[in-house]
Amino acid sequence: MTNNLHIFLDKDINKELIKTKKIAVIGFGSQGYGQSMNLKDSGCDVVLGLRLGGKSDVKAKDYGFKTMSISDAVKYADIVQILIPDEIQAKVYEEEIKPYLKNGQYLMFSHGFNIHFGKIIAPEGVSVIMVAPKGPGHTVRSEYQIGRGVPSLIAIYQDAAGDAKDIALSYASAIGAGRAGIIETTFKEETETDLFGEQAVICGGVSALIKTGFEVLVEAGYSPYMAYFEVLHEMKLLVDLMNQGGLADMRYSISNTAEYGDMTRGPRVIGEQSRQAMKDLLKDIQSGSFANEFLTEMQTGCKNFDKLRQENADHLIEKVGEEIRSSFVWGNNNKIIDRNRN
Repeated sequence: MTNNLHIFLDKDINKELIKTKKIAVIGFGSQGYGQSMNLKDSGCDVVLGLRLGGKSDVKAKDYGFKTMSISDAVKYADIVQILIPDEIQAKVYEEEIKPYLKNGQYLMFSHGFNIHFGKIIAPEGVSVIMVAPKGPGHTVRSEYQIGRGVPSLIAIYQDAAGDAKDIALSYASAIGAGRAGIIETTFKEETETDLFGEQAVICGGVSALIKTGFEVLVEAGYSPYMAYFEVLHEMKLLVDLMNQGGLADMRYSISNTAEYGDMTRGPRVIGEQSRQAMKDLLKDIQSGSFANEFLTEMQTGCKNFDKLRQENADHLIEKVGEEIRSSFVWGNNNKIIDRNRN
């Protein structure tokens, strides 16, 4: 390895710095909810910039937040953290954020998509920074509540004020990341590796692998309930082991039969054809082709996106999983997500 790893922890950070700044979080979805709740509990001055009267506005007020229109929140704040979906950020930025930005403010993101692909261009006098938790916003919140944190990345794109890194670290600490670890990267690296990871492995690759495995077993005449347990339910148990100790801990815990099958048969499933497909995905990401395709889809009615969502919702694995989870205690207790509240 050629890169040196430096991990920042709370002991390395001026945790009080962020408390001297007024923060406007734009959006109250998963990340908006998780980050703003943690900021508030860390003693920060935080308001929510939202569409007043909308569902997010009602939810935020239920949690005791002061809410404002997006433009008023930008006028109020020192730090503007944009946590609305990637596909609407540029439009909202041009109409409701950019006209009200002032020199000395900090424009913050948790994903580099719009900055890296040139969809948002900040004024020279505004610092542009990123704090990107490596987990969903609901997990950012749940980990914070039990005294832990989600590791985060920080990146500096534009350092107009000269203290962008200190601000990014202090903000990351306030949402709990300093308890786990903070790593510095770049907007380019975060954006391209994040998209690749989502598409090729942790979302696209894993979900396609699970569904295909399920289909092969069911088509061969096995019970869909058994198939569900073998290819989906057990995935979490093994990923927990990987998360704590890498592939080695997972292999240490499983049987010799499973380990031998893992190392001899896995490469037959994910072989050279899959490797080439991953390389092609990465090229699409690096060139901006995927970004443009995604934004075009979102701006032209989402017909293909909606069709894919419905097809996946109707898949037998979802029907079987819903039935199983509703029948077992472990499927109902301590749920992280409450769609009516967060």
